[in-house]
Amino acid sequence: MNEQVLRRVSEIASDVLQADVTAESSPATVESWDSVRHLNLVLALEEEYGFQFLPEEMDQAQTVGGLAQVVSAKRGA
Repeated sequence: MNEQVLRRVSEIASDVLQADVTAESSPATVESWDSVRHLNLVLALEEEYGFQFLPEEMDQAQTVGGLAQVVSAKRGA
């Protein structure tokens, strides 16, 4: 995974979730990470990187690190 992508995804997640996050952060570990904020996080990432996530990509992205892996894969990084 691209470390720069992980850093940026973490920054966006922290802003959207209003919480400190790590690559291992998930809805189970971040109290503010509910379904509405998850949607807002996905939308923010789509806007930042200029693509849309497929439903199966969202299924595999259950942590901040997982989201960064999907972003890296979509960017070919």
